[in-house]
Amino acid sequence: MQELISSTLIVALAEMGDKTQLLALLLAARFKKPIPIIAAILVSTLINHALSAVFGQWITAMINPTWLVWVLSIGFIAMAIWMLIPDKLEDESENIKKWQKFGVFGATFILFTLAEIGDKTQLATVALAAKYDSIFWVTMGTTLGMLIANVPAVLVGDRFAQRLPIALIHKIGACIFMALGVMTLLGYYLL
Repeated sequence: MQELISSTLIVALAEMGDKTQLLALLLAARFKKPIPIIAAILVSTLINHALSAVFGQWITAMINPTWLVWVLSIGFIAMAIWMLIPDKLEDESENIKKWQKFGVFGATFILFTLAEIGDKTQLATVALAAKYDSIFWVTMGTTLGMLIANVPAVLVGDRFAQRLPIALIHKIGACIFMALGVMTLLGYYLL
């Protein structure tokens, strides 16, 4: 259960103000059809995060446990620093027009999947799967975290996003990633 709760909380915080959340806002404003947008975000996230969790598990089998602790600790600390750098979304109008021929679901799925590649929530999923040794619960938690952050953005758009204290949310997320990095390292050497 810890895997689910931790993964949900970490990714929900990491997603606030992230480029994929900004993309969700743009898609909602453009298409004004929340159900297919939310469905596409769900499917895209499930596929992306399941593959990321599998990769995280694969890493645990390939790397010496001592090195893995260091890689995970440094990775979580790097994520803490990355959380403090605000994301910006380039002008996606042309990309939306380019993929619009696939309909609302198709365009959202493609754009969201492309935006998520190498994103902090994807990398967090890899690290969480390696830390918790649970593909299923990490995938469910990170997907739930993405939905917690993106569904309200799609449903109420800019009015909701502009009221959130994004800088504060990023600082809280950075503290959580930093704590995970330190706890991973200390836990290995003290237990």
